[in-house]
Amino acid sequence: MVEFDNSSNVELVNFMGGDNQVAMSAWVSFGNDKESRLKDQDRVAGLINFLMREQHMTPFESSVFTFRVDTPIFVAREFFRHRSASYSEVSGRYTRLSPRFYVPGPERPLVQVGKAGAYQSTEGSYTQHKLVEGELRRIADEAYRAYERMVADGVAKEVARNVLPLSIYTQFYVTMNARNLMHFLGLRTAPDALFEIREVSYQMENFFKEAMPITYHAWKRNGGASK
Repeated sequence: MVEFDNSSNVELVNFMGGDNQVAMSAWVSFGNDKESRLKDQDRVAGLINFLMREQHMTPFESSVFTFRVDTPIFVAREFFRHRSASYSEVSGRYTRLSPRFYVPGPERPLVQVGKAGAYQSTEGSYTQHKLVEGELRRIADEAYRAYERMVADGVAKEVARNVLPLSIYTQFYVTMNARNLMHFLGLRTAPDALFEIREVSYQMENFFKEAMPITYHAWKRNGGASK
């Protein structure tokens, strides 16, 4: 049975470091004195804000996040353009792909107005929404049936998968340090970013805020993107 969804999901599966680790990396030259400095969180916050303001970003590389992302393939491809992260994705060569496909929800804008690089998105009509939903559901259903027929006939999964559309869901792990995460969020939570990757990025931003609150607020204070 083919399933349809209109959202993505992000889990934080591992985290190393934190605000104090950033401060320790910046204070590496102070020897044992850095331990006493960490007891003063106002001092840590002042240092991190200074690093952010002056763009001394290397200490932020000492904190690392690993996320598990569940999203359509066309959103995953936007991720993989960021070569400052490590990825490990479900393999369609060895795994029978699940029949789950993306169909935009009613809040997803459908119409581009303007020219490439400067266009704006508008809601679209009721008729357009029904057309998009109907066509995507039809194609997904037909494609997955064809995929199943080929696999059942002994065709290798790595061949049969070629019939599946970009709307099928995939899962992958992505690992990046805090410096690269901030760069990613700055791009992918921007108003002109792809609608679907903004949803993913907002979830990642919330994990970032919880794990490194001092760094997060310094980032926001010094120009970090926001929804």
